[in-house]
Amino acid sequence: MGREFLTVFRDWAEDYDAVVSGGDQQYLDVFENYDEILDKIVSLSGESVIEFGVGTGNLTGRLILAGKEVWGIEPSIEMRRVAEEKLPAHVTVVDGDMQSFSVPPYRVDTLVSSYVFHHLTDNEKKTVLKDYAALLINGGKIVFADTLFISEEEKAKLIGSYPNQDYPDLIDDLNREYYPYMSTVYDGLKEAGFKKIGFSQMNKFVWMIEAEI
Repeated sequence: MGREFLTVFRDWAEDYDAVVSGGDQQYLDVFENYDEILDKIVSLSGESVIEFGVGTGNLTGRLILAGKEVWGIEPSIEMRRVAEEKLPAHVTVVDGDMQSFSVPPYRVDTLVSSYVFHHLTDNEKKTVLKDYAALLINGGKIVFADTLFISEEEKAKLIGSYPNQDYPDLIDDLNREYYPYMSTVYDGLKEAGFKKIGFSQMNKFVWMIEAEI
C-alpha cells in the first residue's frame, strides 16, 4: 500500500479521528462529508468485504453495524491498535497492504477502501486492480473513496487555491503521495476487466469509485 508511508500512519494514529472530525483546519475540505462518504461505501457494498487500510476502524465499524462480514487489512501497528480498541473483539484486522495481504477463508463480493488508494503508484494501481478482479466473485465490485484529479490543470488550480503558508501539511501531502487522475484509474479498471465503472464526487477532493467485475 506504499509502506514507505508507514511513518505518516504512525504519526497520524492518535490524531486521525480528530482530524477527520474537523480538528485540523488544513484538512477540512479533504474530509468534508466524511460521514456521508463512509455511509455511501457501506450502502454500495455487498455482504462479504475486504477492507484495505482499516486505519482507526471508522469504516470497519459501520460495515459491521450494517451486518457485513469484514476482513480488515492494515499495515500500521499503531493504527491497528487504535482500531482494535474501537471494534468488536470478533472483527479480524490483519497486517497487510493493498499489494500484499492474506485473504479470508471465504470468497468476497466487495473490496473497499477510504482515503487509501493514493498510496500506490499508478503502475502499482494497475497491477493490483488485475489482482482484485481475479479475487472477486463474478459480479463482485470495488468501492473506493479517494482523492482524484480530472486533469493537470484542475490539480494545479485546486492546489494553488490553498496558500502554502497556511496549508503546508496539505500541500506537502498532495505533492508527495500518488493521487491519480481519473483517466488513469478508469483505464486501469478497464484493463483489469471491470465494467459498470462509475465516479461520483463527494467533496472538492474525494470521489467515489465503483466498478463491477
